[in-house]
Amino acid sequence: QVQLVESGGGLVQPGGSLRLSCAASGFPFSIYAMYWYRQAPGKERERVGSITSSGGTTFPADSVKGRFTISRDNAKNTVYLQMNSLKPEDTVVYYCSVLYTGRWYFGQGTQVIVSS
Repeated sequence: QVQLVESGGGLVQPGGSLRLSCAASGFPFSIYAMYWYRQAPGKERERVGSITSSGGTTFPADSVKGRFTISRDNAKNTVYLQMNSLKPEDTVVYYCSVLYTGRWYFGQGTQVIVSS
């Protein structure tokens, strides 16, 4: 079955950086686009960005453009979210996701806290 396991979250000061990872299994990772979402309590889930199957093209959201970068390593079945210049409003839970066989799958999420 599809499994997505995020890691790398934690506490960071404003202006700092974190790199999130998402290890995928249970589907042919290298031929599927991957997505990062985030969600604050009581708010709608927001798409942070996506990356094509080859990793050649990424689509960051306007709210993170220039600060966040998505990449992937198809040999490791892993997708990454490099987050720089973090702001307090980036304090949310981050999820990786895949649309596979017509269904969206999400991992359990990893919490990022940006605070001094």
